[in-house]
Amino acid sequence: MTNPVTTTQQSGAIPAQPGPREAMGMTDDVIPGAAPRGQSGRVQATEAVLPGHGSSVESGPWQAPGGVIPGAGPSGKPGSRPTVKLREANPDDPPRYAPEWLELREPADAAARAHELLDPLRIRLANLPGKSGGVVIHDLGCGTGSMGRWLAPRLDGAQHWILHDRDPYLLHFAAVSSPRSAADGSRVSVETRRGDVARLTPDALQGASLVTASALLDVLTREEIDTFAAACAGAGCPALLTLSVAGRVELTPSHPLDAEIAQAFNDHQRRGGLLGPDAVTAAAEAFSEHGATVRLHPSPWRLGPEQAALTEQWLRGWVGAAVEERPELRAEADVYLTNRLAACAAGELRVLVHHVDLLALSRPAGGAS
Repeated sequence: MTNPVTTTQQSGAIPAQPGPREAMGMTDDVIPGAAPRGQSGRVQATEAVLPGHGSSVESGPWQAPGGVIPGAGPSGKPGSRPTVKLREANPDDPPRYAPEWLELREPADAAARAHELLDPLRIRLANLPGKSGGVVIHDLGCGTGSMGRWLAPRLDGAQHWILHDRDPYLLHFAAVSSPRSAADGSRVSVETRRGDVARLTPDALQGASLVTASALLDVLTREEIDTFAAACAGAGCPALLTLSVAGRVELTPSHPLDAEIAQAFNDHQRRGGLLGPDAVTAAAEAFSEHGATVRLHPSPWRLGPEQAALTEQWLRGWVGAAVEERPELRAEADVYLTNRLAACAAGELRVLVHHVDLLALSRPAGGAS
């Protein structure tokens, strides 16, 4: 079975290409085979990912020899999401999530997402009016497409995924690595849309069966979350929003500085009016106010010796953001992180990073219960 892929006019047709790992060998700013129809088969990527960039923290042990992978460390610019343009910003700002980071975290994300929310979601999708032609799923800030790779094979029936991201590289990876079939063997097709997905309206989601996203809520403001909930309610489609930070981290063995670093990181997450660890509660309230039934379930990362590479990058980014928020922690944080990285390398460190998954079941637009 082929894997049908269509794109918006800006991106053109995307034939099968290597996934993120293989494509890392590209040395210029073009995506082979991703040009609009009628062009030469190459499209200039004006917002290319720049490996090794994205952290504004001064040098310290949180800086790996090649730099913190973009997306693992602080962005340096509050109010922006690395792969989704959430509000007006400098159009020349490059995205700050590297495919390397998204690929590194994908197994931990997949293991963490709450399977317990799938059954109520399946029931709602099965009972949606006008579902005979399959479901339409909007994936906001799709990155390299990990949500689609996780969810599509767990749902029955034909599916058409609309992938949203501001980064053409990530959209390309997501499209070509999307699943080919659903749980029951039904066809899965893909469409990509590049641009701003912050100000969603019911019209933008017309015909949507489901809206989904990972690690999105905590980089929204209260107003944006309310707009998002209103759009989903207006379109009558459910929303599955996974891996929102909960503001709690547990490290074993513990250290006296753990709580202070965690608090500084949480304060960093709240910069510029963003909700950070308060986002899940705000989203649950917003969706409920718009008439949706809301379910929450924990979805923690469980990082041990087998996830050492991810733990190392997460540690550097976590401590780096804390120091960016509270520079007076720098001296203590240097020693703290050096010791934590040594324990990680020795297989002696375990980390529980708490997240929460949210399923909001809005009333279907067709009036079904």
